Amino acid sequence: MPSQGTIGDRVRGLRLNRRMSQAQLAGPDLSDSYVSLIESGKRTPTPVVARLLAERLGCTTEFLLHGIEPRQRIDTELGLRHAELELRHGDPALAADRFTEIVKAADEENAMLTAQARFGRARSLEAQGRLGQAVEAFERLRREAAAHPERLADLPLTIALSRCYQRAGDRLRARDLAATALAQASRLAIMQGELAVDLAAALIETHDGDSTAINYVHQVLDLSGTPEVVDRSGEIHALWQASIAAAAGEDSALAVRLADDAITAGRANRLGRQLALTSMRWAKLDSAPAEEAERRAQVATGVFAALPGARAEHGESLIAHALVRLRGGDLAKAGEFATAALESLDGSALVAEAHLVLARVALALGAGAEAHLTAIGEHLTAMGRPVFGSDRAVARAWRELGDLYGQTGSRELQTSAYRRALEAAGVRSAMAGVTAGARTSNEG
Repeated sequence: MPSQGTIGDRVRGLRLNRRMSQAQLAGPDLSDSYVSLIESGKRTPTPVVARLLAERLGCTTEFLLHGIEPRQRIDTELGLRHAELELRHGDPALAADRFTEIVKAADEENAMLTAQARFGRARSLEAQGRLGQAVEAFERLRREAAAHPERLADLPLTIALSRCYQRAGDRLRARDLAATALAQASRLAIMQGELAVDLAAALIETHDGDSTAINYVHQVLDLSGTPEVVDRSGEIHALWQASIAAAAGEDSALAVRLADDAITAGRANRLGRQLALTSMRWAKLDSAPAEEAERRAQVATGVFAALPGARAEHGESLIAHALVRLRGGDLAKAGEFATAALESLDGSALVAEAHLVLARVALALGAGAEAHLTAIGEHLTAMGRPVFGSDRAVARAWRELGDLYGQTGSRELQTSAYRRALEAAGVRSAMAGVTAGARTSNEG
Protein backbone atom coordinates (compact mmCIF):
# COMPACT_ATOMS: atom_id res chain seq x y z
CA MET A 1 0.00 0.00 0.00
CA PRO A 2 1.27 3.49 -0.74
CA SER A 3 1.86 5.46 2.42
CA GLN A 4 3.67 8.56 1.20
CA GLY A 5 2.24 12.05 1.11
CA THR A 6 -1.04 13.36 2.45
CA ILE A 7 -4.39 11.74 3.11
CA GLY A 8 -5.42 12.91 -0.34
CA ASP A 9 -2.37 11.25 -1.90
CA ARG A 10 -3.27 7.96 -0.24
CA VAL A 11 -6.91 8.15 -1.31
CA ARG A 12 -5.89 8.86 -4.90
CA GLY A 13 -3.16 6.19 -4.93
CA LEU A 14 -5.42 3.49 -3.55
CA ARG A 15 -8.25 4.49 -5.90
CA LEU A 16 -5.99 4.29 -8.96
CA ASN A 17 -4.54 0.95 -7.79
CA ARG A 18 -8.07 -0.40 -7.70
CA ARG A 19 -8.92 1.19 -11.09
CA MET A 20 -11.78 3.15 -9.60
CA SER A 21 -13.09 6.48 -10.82
CA GLN A 22 -13.82 9.31 -8.40
CA ALA A 23 -17.52 8.76 -9.02
CA GLN A 24 -17.22 5.06 -8.19
CA LEU A 25 -15.40 5.85 -4.97
CA ALA A 26 -17.97 8.49 -4.09
CA GLY A 27 -20.84 6.06 -4.55
CA PRO A 28 -24.32 7.10 -3.49
CA ASP A 29 -23.15 8.77 -0.26
CA LEU A 30 -20.66 11.36 -1.56
CA SER A 31 -20.16 13.52 -4.62
CA ASP A 32 -17.25 12.97 -6.98
CA SER A 33 -16.37 16.66 -6.56
CA TYR A 34 -15.98 16.08 -2.79
CA VAL A 35 -13.65 13.14 -3.48
CA SER A 36 -11.70 15.42 -5.81
CA LEU A 37 -11.36 18.04 -3.05
CA ILE A 38 -10.08 15.38 -0.63
CA GLU A 39 -7.52 14.12 -3.14
CA SER A 40 -6.29 17.66 -3.84
CA GLY A 41 -5.88 18.34 -0.12
CA LYS A 42 -8.56 21.03 -0.03
CA ARG A 43 -10.79 19.00 2.28
CA THR A 44 -10.04 16.66 5.16
CA PRO A 45 -12.50 13.78 5.51
CA THR A 46 -14.50 13.57 8.71
CA PRO A 47 -14.10 10.34 10.75
CA VAL A 48 -17.36 9.03 9.27
CA VAL A 49 -16.26 9.76 5.69
CA ALA A 50 -12.80 8.33 6.39
CA ARG A 51 -14.32 5.04 7.54
CA LEU A 52 -16.55 4.95 4.45
CA LEU A 53 -13.65 5.60 2.07
CA ALA A 54 -11.46 3.04 3.86
CA GLU A 55 -14.11 0.36 3.39
CA ARG A 56 -14.40 1.07 -0.34
CA LEU A 57 -10.63 1.27 -0.80
CA GLY A 58 -9.97 -1.94 1.15
CA CYS A 59 -7.72 -0.44 3.85
CA THR A 60 -8.02 0.50 7.49
CA THR A 61 -9.17 3.93 8.62
CA GLU A 62 -5.90 4.20 10.57
CA PHE A 63 -3.91 3.70 7.39
CA LEU A 64 -5.97 6.21 5.45
CA LEU A 65 -5.64 8.90 8.12
CA HIS A 66 -2.08 8.29 9.33
CA GLY A 67 -0.32 6.24 6.66
CA ILE A 68 0.36 3.28 8.93
CA GLU A 69 -1.52 0.22 10.03
CA PRO A 70 -2.72 -0.07 13.65
CA ARG A 71 0.02 -2.55 14.57
CA GLN A 72 2.70 -0.30 13.10
CA ARG A 73 1.35 2.67 15.00
CA ILE A 74 1.13 0.93 18.35
CA ASP A 75 4.66 -0.43 17.90
CA THR A 76 5.89 3.10 17.21
CA GLU A 77 4.01 4.41 20.25
CA LEU A 78 5.60 1.68 22.35
CA GLY A 79 9.04 2.52 20.99
CA LEU A 80 8.54 6.14 21.98
CA ARG A 81 7.60 5.16 25.52
CA HIS A 82 10.53 2.80 25.98
CA ALA A 83 12.90 5.48 24.66
CA GLU A 84 11.33 7.96 27.12
CA LEU A 85 11.92 5.54 29.99
CA GLU A 86 15.53 5.11 28.86
CA LEU A 87 15.95 8.88 28.88
CA ARG A 88 14.42 9.41 32.33
CA HIS A 89 15.62 6.31 34.14
CA GLY A 90 18.36 4.73 32.04
CA ASP A 91 21.05 5.78 29.58
CA PRO A 92 20.45 9.08 27.68
CA ALA A 93 22.85 7.98 24.93
CA LEU A 94 20.85 4.81 24.34
CA ALA A 95 17.65 6.85 24.47
CA ALA A 96 19.01 9.12 21.73
CA ASP A 97 19.75 6.08 19.56
CA ARG A 98 16.25 4.70 20.08
CA PHE A 99 14.58 7.99 19.26
CA THR A 100 16.75 8.24 16.13
CA GLU A 101 15.67 4.75 15.03
CA ILE A 102 12.03 5.79 15.33
CA VAL A 103 12.66 8.90 13.24
CA LYS A 104 14.31 6.83 10.52
CA ALA A 105 11.59 4.18 10.51
CA ALA A 106 8.58 6.51 10.54
CA ASP A 107 7.06 7.59 7.25
CA GLU A 108 7.13 11.27 6.38
CA GLU A 109 3.35 11.39 6.67
CA ASN A 110 3.46 10.41 10.34
CA ALA A 111 4.66 13.87 11.21
CA MET A 112 3.36 13.95 14.78
CA LEU A 113 5.06 10.71 15.85
CA THR A 114 8.24 11.73 14.06
CA ALA A 115 8.19 15.12 15.78
CA GLN A 116 7.77 13.45 19.19
CA ALA A 117 10.77 11.24 18.47
CA ARG A 118 12.88 14.20 17.35
CA PHE A 119 11.91 16.10 20.50
CA GLY A 120 12.93 13.08 22.57
CA ARG A 121 16.25 12.88 20.76
CA ALA A 122 16.93 16.57 21.42
CA ARG A 123 16.23 16.10 25.14
CA SER A 124 18.50 13.05 25.14
CA LEU A 125 21.31 15.15 23.67
CA GLU A 126 20.72 17.77 26.36
CA ALA A 127 20.81 15.10 29.07
CA GLN A 128 24.21 13.96 27.77
CA GLY A 129 25.57 17.52 27.93
CA ARG A 130 25.85 17.73 24.12
CA LEU A 131 24.41 21.22 24.26
CA GLY A 132 25.46 22.44 20.82
CA GLN A 133 23.70 19.56 19.11
CA ALA A 134 20.72 19.85 21.43
CA VAL A 135 20.31 23.55 20.66
CA GLU A 136 20.45 22.87 16.91
CA ALA A 137 17.81 20.14 17.27
CA PHE A 138 15.52 22.26 19.45
CA GLU A 139 15.87 25.27 17.13
CA ARG A 140 14.88 23.17 14.09
CA LEU A 141 11.90 21.80 15.98
CA ARG A 142 10.85 25.29 17.04
CA ARG A 143 10.88 26.49 13.44
CA GLU A 144 8.77 23.48 12.52
CA ALA A 145 6.36 24.20 15.39
CA ALA A 146 5.85 27.71 14.03
CA ALA A 147 4.98 26.29 10.61
CA HIS A 148 3.00 23.27 11.85
CA PRO A 149 1.46 23.95 15.28
CA GLU A 150 -0.69 20.84 14.87
CA ARG A 151 2.45 18.68 15.12
CA LEU A 152 4.47 20.36 17.82
CA ALA A 153 3.84 22.66 20.78
CA ASP A 154 6.16 25.67 20.85
CA LEU A 155 6.15 26.29 24.63
CA PRO A 156 8.06 23.14 25.73
CA LEU A 157 10.65 23.81 23.01
CA THR A 158 11.13 27.43 24.09
CA ILE A 159 11.63 26.37 27.72
CA ALA A 160 14.09 23.64 26.69
CA LEU A 161 16.08 26.10 24.57
CA SER A 162 16.24 28.61 27.42
CA ARG A 163 17.58 25.86 29.67
CA CYS A 164 20.22 24.80 27.11
CA TYR A 165 21.42 28.34 26.36
CA GLN A 166 21.69 29.01 30.10
CA ARG A 167 23.85 25.92 30.59
CA ALA A 168 25.95 26.87 27.56
CA GLY A 169 26.68 30.32 28.98
CA ASP A 170 24.53 32.43 26.61
CA ARG A 171 22.54 34.07 29.37
CA LEU A 172 21.01 36.82 27.22
CA ARG A 173 19.51 34.35 24.77
CA ALA A 174 18.33 32.16 27.66
CA ARG A 175 16.65 35.13 29.33
CA ASP A 176 14.91 36.24 26.11
CA LEU A 177 13.56 32.74 25.51
CA ALA A 178 12.37 32.43 29.10
CA ALA A 179 10.60 35.79 28.78
CA THR A 180 8.91 34.61 25.58
CA ALA A 181 7.79 31.41 27.29
CA LEU A 182 6.53 33.40 30.29
CA ALA A 183 4.43 35.65 28.05
CA GLN A 184 2.84 32.61 26.41
CA ALA A 185 2.23 30.80 29.69
CA SER A 186 0.70 33.93 31.25
CA ARG A 187 -1.58 34.42 28.26
CA LEU A 188 -2.84 30.85 28.67
CA ALA A 189 -2.90 31.06 32.51
CA ILE A 190 -0.55 28.06 32.83
CA MET A 191 0.36 28.09 36.52
CA GLN A 192 0.44 24.39 37.41
CA GLY A 193 1.68 21.14 35.93
CA GLU A 194 4.92 20.10 34.24
CA LEU A 195 5.19 23.05 31.86
CA ALA A 196 4.68 25.58 34.66
CA VAL A 197 7.25 23.86 36.88
CA ASP A 198 9.80 23.61 34.06
CA LEU A 199 9.26 27.27 33.16
CA ALA A 200 9.66 28.35 36.80
CA ALA A 201 12.95 26.40 36.94
CA ALA A 202 14.17 28.22 33.81
CA LEU A 203 13.05 31.64 35.07
CA ILE A 204 14.79 31.33 38.44
CA GLU A 205 18.06 30.86 36.53
CA THR A 206 17.58 33.79 34.13
CA HIS A 207 15.41 36.36 35.90
CA ASP A 208 18.10 39.05 36.46
CA GLY A 209 15.88 40.71 39.04
CA ASP A 210 12.81 40.88 36.77
CA SER A 211 9.88 41.13 39.20
CA THR A 212 7.43 39.60 36.68
CA ALA A 213 9.55 36.47 36.38
CA ILE A 214 10.14 36.22 40.13
CA ASN A 215 6.43 36.66 40.85
CA TYR A 216 5.56 33.87 38.41
CA VAL A 217 8.07 31.55 40.09
CA HIS A 218 6.61 32.42 43.48
CA GLN A 219 3.06 31.71 42.29
CA VAL A 220 4.03 28.35 40.81
CA LEU A 221 5.77 27.34 44.03
CA ASP A 222 2.76 28.37 46.12
CA LEU A 223 0.23 26.57 43.90
CA SER A 224 2.37 23.43 43.65
CA GLY A 225 2.68 23.06 47.40
CA THR A 226 5.39 21.22 49.28
CA PRO A 227 7.25 18.84 46.96
CA GLU A 228 7.28 15.24 48.08
CA VAL A 229 9.48 12.51 46.67
CA VAL A 230 9.53 8.77 47.26
CA ASP A 231 12.08 6.37 45.84
CA ARG A 232 9.96 4.45 43.30
CA SER A 233 12.88 3.30 41.14
CA GLY A 234 12.15 -0.37 41.90
CA GLU A 235 8.53 -0.02 40.81
CA ILE A 236 9.48 1.92 37.68
CA HIS A 237 12.01 -0.65 36.51
CA ALA A 238 9.67 -3.55 37.31
CA LEU A 239 6.92 -2.00 35.16
CA TRP A 240 9.43 -1.21 32.44
CA GLN A 241 10.66 -4.80 32.33
CA ALA A 242 7.08 -6.08 32.35
CA SER A 243 6.34 -3.85 29.36
CA ILE A 244 9.34 -5.26 27.49
CA ALA A 245 8.17 -8.80 28.28
CA ALA A 246 4.63 -8.02 27.09
CA ALA A 247 6.00 -6.61 23.84
CA ALA A 248 8.07 -9.75 23.31
CA GLY A 249 4.88 -11.78 23.77
CA GLU A 250 3.13 -9.77 21.04
CA ASP A 251 0.82 -8.09 23.56
CA SER A 252 1.57 -4.55 22.38
CA ALA A 253 -1.49 -2.90 23.92
CA LEU A 254 -0.56 -4.20 27.38
CA ALA A 255 3.08 -3.24 26.80
CA VAL A 256 2.02 0.36 26.10
CA ARG A 257 -0.15 0.44 29.23
CA LEU A 258 2.68 -0.87 31.42
CA ALA A 259 5.12 1.62 29.92
CA ASP A 260 2.66 4.45 30.60
CA ASP A 261 2.36 3.26 34.21
CA ALA A 262 6.16 3.30 34.55
CA ILE A 263 6.39 6.84 33.15
CA THR A 264 3.58 8.02 35.44
CA ALA A 265 5.30 6.45 38.46
CA GLY A 266 8.37 8.60 37.84
CA ARG A 267 6.51 11.83 37.10
CA ALA A 268 5.88 12.88 40.71
CA ASN A 269 9.56 12.57 41.61
CA ARG A 270 10.64 14.52 38.54
CA LEU A 271 8.27 17.35 39.41
CA GLY A 272 9.25 17.18 43.08
CA ARG A 273 12.91 17.45 42.16
CA GLN A 274 12.28 20.45 39.87
CA LEU A 275 10.20 22.17 42.53
CA ALA A 276 12.87 21.55 45.16
CA LEU A 277 15.58 22.99 42.89
CA THR A 278 13.44 26.05 42.18
CA SER A 279 12.58 26.50 45.86
CA MET A 280 16.24 26.26 46.79
CA ARG A 281 17.31 28.86 44.23
CA TRP A 282 14.43 31.14 45.13
CA ALA A 283 15.53 30.98 48.79
CA LYS A 284 18.97 32.24 47.72
CA LEU A 285 17.51 35.50 46.38
CA ASP A 286 18.50 38.50 48.47
CA SER A 287 14.93 39.77 48.11
CA ALA A 288 13.35 36.60 49.50
CA PRO A 289 11.50 37.19 52.81
CA ALA A 290 13.48 35.60 55.63
CA GLU A 291 10.84 33.23 57.01
CA GLU A 292 9.74 31.98 53.61
CA ALA A 293 13.33 31.60 52.41
CA GLU A 294 14.10 29.53 55.51
CA ARG A 295 11.06 27.33 54.90
CA ARG A 296 11.85 26.75 51.23
CA ALA A 297 15.51 26.03 51.92
CA GLN A 298 14.53 23.55 54.61
CA VAL A 299 12.06 21.79 52.28
CA ALA A 300 14.66 21.54 49.50
CA THR A 301 17.26 20.11 51.89
CA GLY A 302 14.78 17.47 53.03
CA VAL A 303 13.84 16.50 49.48
CA PHE A 304 17.40 16.07 48.28
CA ALA A 305 18.45 14.23 51.42
CA ALA A 306 15.77 11.63 50.58
CA LEU A 307 16.55 11.35 46.87
CA PRO A 308 19.11 8.77 45.74
CA GLY A 309 21.69 10.26 43.40
CA ALA A 310 21.02 13.85 44.53
CA ARG A 311 24.26 14.39 46.44
CA ALA A 312 25.24 17.57 44.59
CA GLU A 313 21.74 19.06 44.88
CA HIS A 314 21.73 18.25 48.60
CA GLY A 315 25.01 20.12 48.96
CA GLU A 316 23.64 23.12 47.07
CA SER A 317 20.50 23.14 49.23
CA LEU A 318 22.68 23.21 52.36
CA ILE A 319 24.52 26.22 50.92
CA ALA A 320 21.17 27.91 50.24
CA HIS A 321 20.21 27.23 53.85
CA ALA A 322 23.54 28.62 55.01
CA LEU A 323 23.03 31.81 52.98
CA VAL A 324 19.57 32.29 54.45
CA ARG A 325 20.97 31.96 57.98
CA LEU A 326 23.87 34.25 57.10
CA ARG A 327 21.47 36.97 55.93
CA GLY A 328 19.58 36.55 59.19
CA GLY A 329 22.74 36.94 61.26
CA ASP A 330 22.79 33.34 62.52
CA LEU A 331 26.51 32.85 61.94
CA ALA A 332 26.82 29.58 63.85
CA LYS A 333 24.10 27.82 61.83
CA ALA A 334 25.38 29.32 58.59
CA GLY A 335 28.78 27.80 59.33
CA GLU A 336 27.26 24.44 60.23
CA PHE A 337 25.26 24.22 56.98
CA ALA A 338 28.22 25.32 54.83
CA THR A 339 30.51 22.77 56.50
CA ALA A 340 27.93 20.03 55.95
CA ALA A 341 27.65 21.10 52.30
CA LEU A 342 31.35 20.45 51.72
CA GLU A 343 30.78 16.81 52.65
CA SER A 344 28.21 16.44 49.83
CA LEU A 345 30.01 18.25 47.02
CA ASP A 346 32.53 17.24 44.38
CA GLY A 347 34.57 19.40 42.02
CA SER A 348 31.87 21.91 41.06
CA ALA A 349 31.90 25.65 41.73
CA LEU A 350 29.62 24.92 44.68
CA VAL A 351 32.68 23.91 46.74
CA ALA A 352 33.94 27.46 46.34
CA GLU A 353 30.50 28.78 47.25
CA ALA A 354 30.51 26.81 50.51
CA HIS A 355 33.97 28.18 51.35
CA LEU A 356 32.73 31.69 50.54
CA VAL A 357 30.04 31.32 53.18
CA LEU A 358 32.59 30.04 55.70
CA ALA A 359 34.92 32.93 54.85
CA ARG A 360 32.13 35.46 55.42
CA VAL A 361 31.30 33.82 58.73
CA ALA A 362 34.96 33.95 59.76
CA LEU A 363 35.28 37.62 58.80
CA ALA A 364 32.08 38.49 60.66
CA LEU A 365 33.42 36.74 63.76
CA GLY A 366 36.81 38.39 63.41
CA ALA A 367 38.45 35.00 62.99
CA GLY A 368 41.02 34.09 60.35
CA ALA A 369 39.42 33.68 56.93
CA GLU A 370 42.70 33.16 55.04
CA ALA A 371 42.43 29.37 54.85
CA HIS A 372 39.01 29.58 53.27
CA LEU A 373 40.06 32.33 50.85
CA THR A 374 43.04 30.26 49.75
CA ALA A 375 40.85 27.16 49.33
CA ILE A 376 38.45 29.12 47.13
CA GLY A 377 41.22 30.34 44.83
CA GLU A 378 42.81 26.91 44.61
CA HIS A 379 39.52 25.20 43.81
CA LEU A 380 38.47 27.70 41.15
CA THR A 381 41.90 27.59 39.52
CA ALA A 382 41.82 23.79 39.46
CA MET A 383 38.52 23.92 37.59
CA GLY A 384 40.29 25.55 34.65
CA ARG A 385 38.67 27.53 31.88
CA PRO A 386 34.92 27.22 31.30
CA VAL A 387 33.85 24.57 28.84
CA PHE A 388 31.44 26.80 26.92
CA GLY A 389 33.42 30.06 26.88
CA SER A 390 31.92 31.55 30.04
CA ASP A 391 30.72 30.30 33.40
CA ARG A 392 28.59 32.66 35.42
CA ALA A 393 28.81 30.67 38.66
CA VAL A 394 32.61 30.59 38.50
CA ALA A 395 32.75 34.27 37.54
CA ARG A 396 30.53 35.16 40.48
CA ALA A 397 32.69 33.12 42.86
CA TRP A 398 35.86 34.87 41.67
CA ARG A 399 34.17 38.26 42.02
CA GLU A 400 33.00 37.50 45.56
CA LEU A 401 36.48 36.24 46.40
CA GLY A 402 37.80 39.59 45.20
CA ASP A 403 35.33 41.39 47.44
CA LEU A 404 36.48 39.37 50.44
CA TYR A 405 40.15 40.00 49.65
CA GLY A 406 39.23 43.68 49.56
CA GLN A 407 37.81 43.41 53.06
CA THR A 408 41.08 41.90 54.29
CA GLY A 409 43.14 44.63 52.56
CA SER A 410 44.85 42.22 50.10
CA ARG A 411 44.70 44.53 47.07
CA GLU A 412 46.85 42.50 44.67
CA LEU A 413 44.91 39.34 45.39
CA GLN A 414 41.67 41.31 45.01
CA THR A 415 42.74 42.60 41.58
CA SER A 416 43.79 39.13 40.47
CA ALA A 417 40.46 37.63 41.57
CA TYR A 418 38.54 40.30 39.65
CA ARG A 419 40.64 39.55 36.57
CA ARG A 420 39.82 35.89 36.85
CA ALA A 421 36.13 36.77 37.26
CA LEU A 422 36.16 38.61 33.95
CA GLU A 423 37.99 35.75 32.26
CA ALA A 424 35.44 33.25 33.56
CA ALA A 425 32.68 35.51 32.20
CA GLY A 426 34.37 35.47 28.78
CA VAL A 427 35.52 39.12 28.95
CA ARG A 428 39.19 38.74 28.13
CA SER A 429 39.81 41.92 26.12
CA ALA A 430 38.82 44.10 29.06
CA MET A 431 41.90 42.99 31.02
CA ALA A 432 44.53 44.78 28.96
CA GLY A 433 45.22 47.27 31.74
CA VAL A 434 45.66 44.69 34.49
CA THR A 435 49.23 43.74 35.28
CA ALA A 436 50.24 40.16 34.67
CA GLY A 437 52.05 40.17 37.99
CA ALA A 438 48.84 40.20 40.00
CA ARG A 439 48.31 36.62 41.18
CA THR A 440 46.20 34.66 43.60
CA SER A 441 48.01 33.01 46.46
CA ASN A 442 47.93 29.62 44.76
CA GLU A 443 49.52 30.87 41.51
CA GLY A 444 52.85 31.18 43.24
